Amino acid sequence: MSEPTPEQEGPAAEPQDAISLTPSRRQLLMGGAAAASAIVSIRPALANTAASVLNCTIPVPDQGRAGNYIAPSGQLVPAGTQGAFPGTGRSFTGEQVKQAMRGRPLPGTSYEQNQAYLNYIRRLQRGTSGFTCYASLQMPR
Repeated sequence: MSEPTPEQEGPAAEPQDAISLTPSRRQLLMGGAAAASAIVSIRPALANTAASVLNCTIPVPDQGRAGNYIAPSGQLVPAGTQGAFPGTGRSFTGEQVKQAMRGRPLPGTSYEQNQAYLNYIRRLQRGTSGFTCYASLQMPR
């Protein structure tokens, strides 16, 4: 038996193992379609996540500590502490906090109150109301 000439070589001349490892055009197209479908379904989910982050709320302070004041450093102190500010009695949205971190004041606050409230928000820890909202604002988009 003679060796195949270069003109005769092709898919029929390759060993069976090499053929099965090479993806067919159909397999590549199906993989591309699956990837495109994943992108189409992930984009709306990311958009919904971004919208929900901006609509989440951060109470200042949380309801469990509503009787406390907020010191300029952001720490909670007993009510009536000189130089500290009473809590807002309301929550700020993620969008309001995001804008405040870029230099805009939180609604209804003086410059000093704004700084104290932002310091309080920056000090939020896991398990505190508003922490998840604040943490999600920190995530890069």
